[in-house]
Amino acid sequence: MYSSGTTGLPKAAIQKHIGMAVYGLYYGFYAAQFTSNDIIYVCLPLFHGTALALGWASAMSTGAAIALSRKFSVSRFWEDIRKYNATAFNYIGELCRYLMNQKPHPNDSKNTVKTIIGVGLRPEIWKDFKKRFDITRVIESYGASEGNAGFINLLNFDCTAGFTVAQYAVVEYDIENDEPIKNIKGYFKRVKIGETGLLIIKSHGAYKFTGYTDKKASEKKLFHNVFMEGDEWFNTGDLVRDQGCNHVQFVDRLGDTFRWKGHNVSTTEVEEVLNTHDDVLFSCVYGVKIPFTDGRAGMAAIVPKSSV
Repeated sequence: MYSSGTTGLPKAAIQKHIGMAVYGLYYGFYAAQFTSNDIIYVCLPLFHGTALALGWASAMSTGAAIALSRKFSVSRFWEDIRKYNATAFNYIGELCRYLMNQKPHPNDSKNTVKTIIGVGLRPEIWKDFKKRFDITRVIESYGASEGNAGFINLLNFDCTAGFTVAQYAVVEYDIENDEPIKNIKGYFKRVKIGETGLLIIKSHGAYKFTGYTDKKASEKKLFHNVFMEGDEWFNTGDLVRDQGCNHVQFVDRLGDTFRWKGHNVSTTEVEEVLNTHDDVLFSCVYGVKIPFTDGRAGMAAIVPKSSV
């Protein structure tokens, strides 16, 4: 499965069969508690990790059915839900935002859905979304195509990506210099509860980082000697808030990427295309926030050849 390209271009990340089986067990069986009576509405493409690992795998492990749509349609969404008597649906944060932006309707809460399962439901709309559409359970999660562990909201708390059984740490990060902050001994420093920092996950045992097909690219995603000599940790490239009790809340992405409409856009990839233009000397692409939207939109600073 191809990664989003948080550092450089998207890369082929190795997936294991056992990983997909574990996704289905934790998300479908333990968290959502699906049975053969459930119908999961999936309108995300199956090459998307959220649809494959959370939607399809959850059905596979529990005997639930999938109502598969060719694409997401905000105008047809609830019509499809009622048509298939769906008891759950698969989401990304932008999907929920689009539904919330629609004009309220008296039938908003008159649907068969009780559980939603996905990633990126933003804290500022979380509770209002549940109330408006009468959602009982939000199985929010956090993970990455190449990640060695994920988080899951197993206890149905509000506004959290949940917890993981893997060993992780949230460490202080210097955004300007793009590197973790170290103490006088040269080791990383953990943030306090409620603070935001870089999420890293220990790479060892069952949680050993399997990496990409490119070994050099794999090595770039690892930190060594983080808290003691010889240890190894996977760099998620994401900022999270340490909520305590082993729970975290996603905040933002780091690295050469920005997230837009549910997908991570590689700045390097866009720059390479822009730089092929005859009148462009070089370019710098970055993401900018837009009010009332999730993620960031792409913006490019260009130096034209005519200015030299």
